[in-house]
Amino acid sequence: MTNLKEVTFEKPSYDQWQEAAVKQLKGKPFESLLTKTIEGITLEPLYTEERLLEALDGKLEEQVSTVRALKADGDFGVAQQAFGSSIEEFVAQTNDAFARGAQYVTVGKVSFEWDEAALKQLAALIDTHKQVVLYVDNKEVVNVFNFVTDKTVTGFIVSAEPVELTDFANVRTLNAHTQTVHYEGANATQELAIALAQAAELLGGDFAANEDKFFASFAIDPQFFMEIAKIRAFRVLWKAFAQAYGVTSPKPVQIVTETSLRSFSKLDVYVNLLRAGNEAFSAVIGGADVVTVHPHNVLTGPTNQSVRIARNAALVIKEESHVTKVLDPAGGSYFVESLTHDLVKNAWAYFLEIQAAGGYTAAQAKIAADVKVVWDKRLADVETRKAVLVGTNNFADATEEVPAESFVDVNRLAQPFEKLRVDFKENPVKVAVLAYGELKKIKPRTDFVTGIFATAGVTADVTEPFTDVEAAKNYLATTDAQVVVFSAVDEDVEAVLPQIIASKQPGTLLDVAGKFDIDGIDGALYAGMNIYEKLEGIQTSLKEVQR
Repeated sequence: MTNLKEVTFEKPSYDQWQEAAVKQLKGKPFESLLTKTIEGITLEPLYTEERLLEALDGKLEEQVSTVRALKADGDFGVAQQAFGSSIEEFVAQTNDAFARGAQYVTVGKVSFEWDEAALKQLAALIDTHKQVVLYVDNKEVVNVFNFVTDKTVTGFIVSAEPVELTDFANVRTLNAHTQTVHYEGANATQELAIALAQAAELLGGDFAANEDKFFASFAIDPQFFMEIAKIRAFRVLWKAFAQAYGVTSPKPVQIVTETSLRSFSKLDVYVNLLRAGNEAFSAVIGGADVVTVHPHNVLTGPTNQSVRIARNAALVIKEESHVTKVLDPAGGSYFVESLTHDLVKNAWAYFLEIQAAGGYTAAQAKIAADVKVVWDKRLADVETRKAVLVGTNNFADATEEVPAESFVDVNRLAQPFEKLRVDFKENPVKVAVLAYGELKKIKPRTDFVTGIFATAGVTADVTEPFTDVEAAKNYLATTDAQVVVFSAVDEDVEAVLPQIIASKQPGTLLDVAGKFDIDGIDGALYAGMNIYEKLEGIQTSLKEVQR
């Protein structure tokens, strides 16, 4: 026992770890372990205290203390939007939500008009519950304050355009609103910089006079750690921003968050529930002051049950995870602190670019162009499956139809694949996979092909594996499939496919599973290809044949 107590464990250096990792890679470069994010930040396989301190010039404690000092005391607030076909239904949902854990009267998109009668009922709700978050989808809703009698109510008006409100000192109206650029495709770096640029215009030249009216709002993406770092980074940036006004000790900055719909899909909608839960959890860990969780079916029209599930996602985090019992739960994590630092550095640099271009309003063309580049990259990643939307561009249910209803309409990454499903339903295509060889060897390629067509709502027929070239020729000469994909191991593709090509019927598209360049075939299906463009191309080719 005495000997056991004397055992020590040597702490290896990063260089030693890297050397061991290279050996395990067996010829692959160490750089193959690095990942580049949409923000241009390189993710490393290992983060150590020494390397983090070096990156931060030894100021890790300063970064951590800044994040904590600029977070308001207390837990996050649950702001669950109520929906309804009438103001009476909206009021009933809101009162029920408060009875079940909500803390704000929260107004988002509704399907009725905000006439005077509706505004008065909303005002009565605000007078009763004292806290409000207005997501301004319709400007008319802001007129509710003409009827609110309690001037001490607190809350936030989340609006892309400035809102003037007098007599309500505790309702914040100066909103650095990043949701618009978020849905145009902005990455975390851009959102942070744009929030600062908006703040510079909203606060004008008097930081102290307007500080209590200011707050920032963000949509939270499924990128868990990046979104944690985004919220934390804004607090660090806020301190630097305040210092530019000569304010060395700014008050805690309020941050209102909502789960993002950018990755939501009308397909396999319960996956949206998982996305929203992930996003809400990262918002809370990052230090959001207010969290709104969107229902999983909000794109087509939420129900009482889906609203309750969304609210309970926030309540489970609040009541069961115990994460709110810890101040800045991500603080000190070498990975999260590194992401926070990188976002701060990059966002501040982009903020200065915006200011050099004349500020937020004057730099709209620049911002739009920069954000579009990121949106195009996001779409390309989804279309090539570099980024996976479960149930939409991968692991899709081919039998599911796209609902026609639309309750909320924003830019979403799933939309191209939803359109594909509609196109293939309106113009049905029969697809067959001509399997050749031993089943267990060709199954991965065959499953890959059927999975691609499933994203378009097409169930591909898979033949029993052929082992005879003449039988394969006969099948190709007699099938009524409009698209045939040959699936085999590399050796059989190269040996057999050239022999059967001549048997293809006029008007039939013949593709191969795998990346091959063989004369006579119409195309190939392989990992890394743009599957959206491929499927869209099949539709176009068959329409031309039919003409």
